[in-house]
Amino acid sequence: MSPAHFRIRRHLQSLVGERHPERSPHALKKTAHYLATQFAKSGWKVSHQSFNALGETYRNIVAVRAPSRFIGGAYPSPLLIGAHYDTVPDSPGADDNASGLAVLLETAVRLQSVALSRPVWLIGFCLEEQDRLGSRVLAARLKAEGQALAGVIILECVGFSSNRPASQQVPPGVPQAVPTVGDFLAIVGNESARNLVQAIERSATTHAPALKVQSLIVPGCGEALPHTRRSDHASFWDANYPAVMLTDTANFRNPHYHRETDTIETLDVPFLVGVIDTVTAVTVELAGA
Repeated sequence: MSPAHFRIRRHLQSLVGERHPERSPHALKKTAHYLATQFAKSGWKVSHQSFNALGETYRNIVAVRAPSRFIGGAYPSPLLIGAHYDTVPDSPGADDNASGLAVLLETAVRLQSVALSRPVWLIGFCLEEQDRLGSRVLAARLKAEGQALAGVIILECVGFSSNRPASQQVPPGVPQAVPTVGDFLAIVGNESARNLVQAIERSATTHAPALKVQSLIVPGCGEALPHTRRSDHASFWDANYPAVMLTDTANFRNPHYHRETDTIETLDVPFLVGVIDTVTAVTVELAGA
C-alpha cells in the first residue's frame, strides 16, 4: 500500500461515523478537532470561524497557506477548496462526506512544499446538511468584507464509482447527455466559473488520465436545476463568487447515500486518488508560483 493510500484509509477510519449537530454533537466536535490537527501537522496555519446556529456555536475549520514571498502590495485573491464535515442522522457518512474530507487532507499534504503565488484556503464546513449554514455564513462574511476569491472548489461525495450498466441516473432537467455508467467525476459550475471548470478538466486529463470527468455549466446560480445546488458551492454562487462542485453525483449513483450503509467498504480508493491528483494539479496551476 502506498503512503497516500495508507493516509487516505487512516483519515477515513478516523472520520467515518455519524457527525450530526443534535444526534452526535461530540462526534461533530471531535471531527473538527481532527481536521484542525491534521492540517497543522501538514504545516498549514489553522484557525476557525465560529457561528451561532440551532441554539449552539459551530465552527468552520480554516487552514491557510500564503506565498512565502510576495512583492507588490497585497496578496492576490485566494483559491478556496472546501468540504463539509457533518452528516445526516443515522449515517456514518463515508461518501457523504468523509470522502471529500480525505481529499482535502491529502491535498494539504501534497501542497505543503509547493511554492505559491496566491493564498490557498482549505476549509471544513459545518452544517452543510442544515441548509448549508456554515458556508452561507462564510460566503456572506467574505462578500461583506469585499474579499475577492480566485475560485471555489467544493468536494461533495467524491468516493463512489460503479462500472455496472445503468448505474448512473440523471437529475431532472440536465440539458446534455450523461453516461449511464457511474464511473466518472462530475464537475458542476456556472457561467462565472467556466474558466475554473476548464482548468479542472485540463488537470484531470493531464495528471489523472484514468479518472473520467463530465462537466456541466448551469445558467445563473442553478435555479433551473435545483439538484445542482445541493452543496456548499451554491452559497458562493449566491454571493457572486466563481464556484465549482466536484461530485460522484451522490444519490444519482450511490445507493448508500444518506443511509446507514454509507461505509468505508463501499468507497473506491483509486477513484479518490484520481480526485486528489486532479485537485492538487489544478491548485498548482492556479496558485503555484
